[in-house]
Amino acid sequence: MRTIKVVPYDPKWKTEFQKAQAFFANLLKDYDIQIEHVGSTSVEGLAAKPILDIDIIVPNEKESQKVIQILAEVGYDHLGDRGIPGREAFQYEPSNPHITWMEHHLYVCLAGCESVTNHFLLRAYLREHPEAVTAYGNLKMDLAQKYPHDIDAYVEAKTSLITSFLSASGMDEDALSRITDANKKK
Repeated sequence: MRTIKVVPYDPKWKTEFQKAQAFFANLLKDYDIQIEHVGSTSVEGLAAKPILDIDIIVPNEKESQKVIQILAEVGYDHLGDRGIPGREAFQYEPSNPHITWMEHHLYVCLAGCESVTNHFLLRAYLREHPEAVTAYGNLKMDLAQKYPHDIDAYVEAKTSLITSFLSASGMDEDALSRITDANKKK
Protein backbone atom coordinates (compact mmCIF):
# COMPACT_ATOMS: atom_id res chain seq x y z
CA MET A 1 0.00 0.00 0.00
CA ARG A 2 1.41 3.36 -1.03
CA THR A 3 1.63 6.18 1.50
CA ILE A 4 0.53 9.67 0.46
CA LYS A 5 3.38 12.05 1.16
CA VAL A 6 3.09 15.82 0.76
CA VAL A 7 6.33 17.78 1.07
CA PRO A 8 7.29 21.47 0.93
CA TYR A 9 7.94 22.94 -2.50
CA ASP A 10 11.25 21.87 -4.00
CA PRO A 11 12.87 24.05 -6.71
CA LYS A 12 14.29 20.89 -8.31
CA TRP A 13 10.78 20.07 -9.57
CA LYS A 14 11.18 22.74 -12.23
CA THR A 15 14.53 21.27 -13.33
CA GLU A 16 13.08 17.76 -13.36
CA PHE A 17 10.21 18.95 -15.56
CA GLN A 18 12.72 20.56 -17.93
CA LYS A 19 14.44 17.16 -18.33
CA ALA A 20 11.10 15.56 -19.18
CA GLN A 21 10.16 18.41 -21.50
CA ALA A 22 13.44 18.07 -23.42
CA PHE A 23 12.91 14.31 -23.78
CA PHE A 24 9.34 14.63 -25.05
CA ALA A 25 10.18 17.57 -27.32
CA ASN A 26 12.89 15.51 -28.98
CA LEU A 27 10.81 12.32 -29.10
CA LEU A 28 7.83 14.12 -30.61
CA LYS A 29 9.68 16.74 -32.66
CA ASP A 30 7.72 15.90 -35.81
CA TYR A 31 4.36 16.59 -34.18
CA ASP A 32 2.37 19.70 -33.33
CA ILE A 33 2.47 19.46 -29.53
CA GLN A 34 2.74 21.61 -26.45
CA ILE A 35 4.36 20.20 -23.28
CA GLU A 36 3.10 21.70 -20.02
CA HIS A 37 4.07 21.31 -16.38
CA VAL A 38 0.76 21.35 -14.52
CA GLY A 39 -0.41 20.33 -11.08
CA SER A 40 0.98 21.33 -7.71
CA THR A 41 4.66 20.84 -8.53
CA SER A 42 4.30 23.58 -11.18
CA VAL A 43 3.44 26.25 -8.61
CA GLU A 44 6.36 27.82 -6.79
CA GLY A 45 5.95 27.59 -3.01
CA LEU A 46 3.16 25.00 -3.06
CA ALA A 47 3.52 21.87 -0.96
CA ALA A 48 2.87 18.80 -3.09
CA LYS A 49 3.26 15.10 -3.56
CA PRO A 50 6.70 14.90 -5.23
CA ILE A 51 5.24 13.67 -8.52
CA LEU A 52 5.25 15.80 -11.66
CA ASP A 53 2.08 16.21 -13.71
CA ILE A 54 2.85 16.58 -17.41
CA ASP A 55 0.34 17.36 -20.16
CA ILE A 56 1.30 16.77 -23.77
CA ILE A 57 -1.27 18.80 -25.66
CA VAL A 58 -2.18 17.83 -29.21
CA PRO A 59 -4.46 19.63 -31.68
CA ASN A 60 -6.72 16.71 -32.62
CA GLU A 61 -7.53 13.02 -32.21
CA LYS A 62 -5.36 11.99 -35.17
CA GLU A 63 -2.25 13.54 -33.59
CA SER A 64 -3.26 12.04 -30.24
CA GLN A 65 -3.22 8.53 -31.69
CA LYS A 66 0.21 9.08 -33.24
CA VAL A 67 1.64 10.39 -29.95
CA ILE A 68 0.10 7.48 -28.02
CA GLN A 69 1.87 5.05 -30.37
CA ILE A 70 5.24 6.75 -30.00
CA LEU A 71 4.92 6.81 -26.21
CA ALA A 72 4.19 3.06 -26.30
CA GLU A 73 7.42 2.54 -28.24
CA VAL A 74 9.42 4.03 -25.34
CA GLY A 75 7.65 2.01 -22.67
CA TYR A 76 4.58 3.98 -21.64
CA ASP A 77 1.40 1.96 -21.15
CA HIS A 78 -1.76 3.69 -22.36
CA LEU A 79 -4.48 3.54 -19.68
CA GLY A 80 -7.24 5.24 -21.66
CA ASP A 81 -9.11 8.35 -20.57
CA ARG A 82 -9.95 7.02 -17.08
CA GLY A 83 -13.28 8.81 -17.24
CA ILE A 84 -11.89 12.20 -18.27
CA PRO A 85 -12.84 12.95 -21.92
CA GLY A 86 -10.03 14.45 -24.01
CA ARG A 87 -7.29 13.26 -21.63
CA GLU A 88 -5.40 10.00 -22.13
CA ALA A 89 -3.41 8.69 -19.15
CA PHE A 90 -0.16 6.71 -19.15
CA GLN A 91 1.96 4.72 -16.74
CA TYR A 92 5.50 3.43 -16.93
CA GLU A 93 7.83 1.06 -15.15
CA PRO A 94 10.23 2.89 -12.83
CA SER A 95 13.06 0.89 -14.38
CA ASN A 96 12.33 2.34 -17.85
CA PRO A 97 15.78 3.37 -19.20
CA HIS A 98 14.31 6.28 -21.19
CA ILE A 99 13.11 8.05 -18.05
CA THR A 100 15.86 10.00 -16.30
CA TRP A 101 13.68 12.37 -14.32
CA MET A 102 11.52 12.02 -11.22
CA GLU A 103 8.24 10.17 -10.84
CA HIS A 104 5.46 11.67 -12.92
CA HIS A 105 1.94 11.38 -14.23
CA LEU A 106 1.74 11.75 -17.99
CA TYR A 107 -1.31 12.74 -20.02
CA VAL A 108 -1.94 13.36 -23.70
CA CYS A 109 -4.70 15.95 -23.94
CA LEU A 110 -6.71 17.44 -26.77
CA ALA A 111 -6.19 21.19 -27.04
CA GLY A 112 -9.08 23.05 -25.44
CA CYS A 113 -10.50 20.05 -23.59
CA GLU A 114 -11.94 20.61 -20.14
CA SER A 115 -9.01 18.88 -18.45
CA VAL A 116 -6.50 21.28 -20.02
CA THR A 117 -8.69 24.26 -19.14
CA ASN A 118 -8.90 23.00 -15.56
CA HIS A 119 -5.11 22.52 -15.33
CA PHE A 120 -4.32 25.96 -16.81
CA LEU A 121 -6.90 27.87 -14.78
CA LEU A 122 -5.87 26.25 -11.50
CA ARG A 123 -2.16 26.78 -12.18
CA ALA A 124 -2.71 30.43 -13.12
CA TYR A 125 -4.94 31.08 -10.09
CA LEU A 126 -2.43 29.61 -7.68
CA ARG A 127 0.48 31.46 -9.26
CA GLU A 128 -1.41 34.74 -8.86
CA HIS A 129 -2.77 34.17 -5.31
CA PRO A 130 -0.16 33.43 -2.63
CA GLU A 131 -2.85 33.08 0.03
CA ALA A 132 -4.43 30.30 -2.02
CA VAL A 133 -1.05 28.54 -2.25
CA THR A 134 -0.77 28.61 1.53
CA ALA A 135 -4.34 27.41 2.10
CA TYR A 136 -4.07 24.65 -0.50
CA GLY A 137 -0.65 23.49 0.71
CA ASN A 138 -1.83 23.35 4.33
CA LEU A 139 -4.95 21.43 3.34
CA LYS A 140 -2.94 18.88 1.36
CA MET A 141 -0.52 18.32 4.25
CA ASP A 142 -3.44 17.83 6.66
CA LEU A 143 -5.21 15.45 4.29
CA ALA A 144 -2.05 13.40 3.72
CA GLN A 145 -1.92 12.83 7.48
CA LYS A 146 -5.64 12.11 7.74
CA TYR A 147 -5.75 9.74 4.73
CA PRO A 148 -2.19 8.39 4.41
CA HIS A 149 -3.29 5.29 2.48
CA ASP A 150 -6.50 6.44 0.80
CA ILE A 151 -5.79 8.47 -2.34
CA ASP A 152 -9.48 8.59 -3.29
CA ALA A 153 -10.46 10.17 0.05
CA TYR A 154 -7.50 12.56 -0.21
CA VAL A 155 -8.56 13.70 -3.71
CA GLU A 156 -12.23 14.04 -2.80
CA ALA A 157 -11.47 16.05 0.35
CA LYS A 158 -9.47 18.68 -1.53
CA THR A 159 -11.94 19.05 -4.40
CA SER A 160 -14.14 21.77 -2.87
CA LEU A 161 -11.16 24.08 -2.37
CA ILE A 162 -9.92 23.40 -5.91
CA THR A 163 -13.35 24.08 -7.42
CA SER A 164 -13.61 27.31 -5.41
CA PHE A 165 -10.39 28.48 -7.09
CA LEU A 166 -11.66 27.38 -10.49
CA SER A 167 -14.99 29.13 -9.90
CA ALA A 168 -13.13 32.34 -9.02
CA SER A 169 -11.22 31.88 -12.29
CA GLY A 170 -14.45 31.82 -14.28
CA MET A 171 -14.99 28.11 -14.89
CA ASP A 172 -18.67 27.41 -15.49
CA GLU A 173 -20.87 25.50 -13.06
CA ASP A 174 -21.36 22.49 -15.33
CA ALA A 175 -17.61 21.97 -15.61
CA LEU A 176 -17.19 22.40 -11.85
CA SER A 177 -19.88 19.79 -11.30
CA ARG A 178 -18.10 17.34 -13.63
CA ILE A 179 -14.81 17.90 -11.78
CA THR A 180 -16.52 17.29 -8.44
CA ASP A 181 -18.11 14.09 -9.76
CA ALA A 182 -14.83 12.83 -11.24
CA ASN A 183 -13.07 13.37 -7.90
CA LYS A 184 -15.61 11.54 -5.74
CA LYS A 185 -14.30 8.57 -3.84
CA LYS A 186 -14.99 5.39 -5.74
